[in-house]
Amino acid sequence: MIAEQGRLVQVTEAVNALVDRDEPATVNAVAHELGIDQSGASRLVKSAAHAGYLTMAKGASDGRRREVSITAAGQAALEHAHEWQEQVFDDLTAGWTRQRRDDFQRAMADLIAASHATGGPATPTRP
Repeated sequence: MIAEQGRLVQVTEAVNALVDRDEPATVNAVAHELGIDQSGASRLVKSAAHAGYLTMAKGASDGRRREVSITAAGQAALEHAHEWQEQVFDDLTAGWTRQRRDDFQRAMADLIAASHATGGPATPTRP
């Protein structure tokens, strides 16, 4: 049950990230955001829609495309997940100075921005 909830939040977070970047939240875009194939993303989106976190509708610019959006229940789930993440971060960094915590958060934000600037999740290379 916890793993399933994690998957629902993960796909909802992917849709949220796309929307925040003003990118269409299609199933293919969600797949790219998560670094998985289209069929896997489709299953995740359908599960999250069935759980009431997401909805699917015809795309505004292309009626053949289906775009995903977050429901109020999905937004509430994200808020709850973010609160939990903040609590875990606080617990893990309890002995850190405020400056160290702020520096770490900025560095992580920079890494995420660099990942998006290079086209999304990187495929690891092996030596």
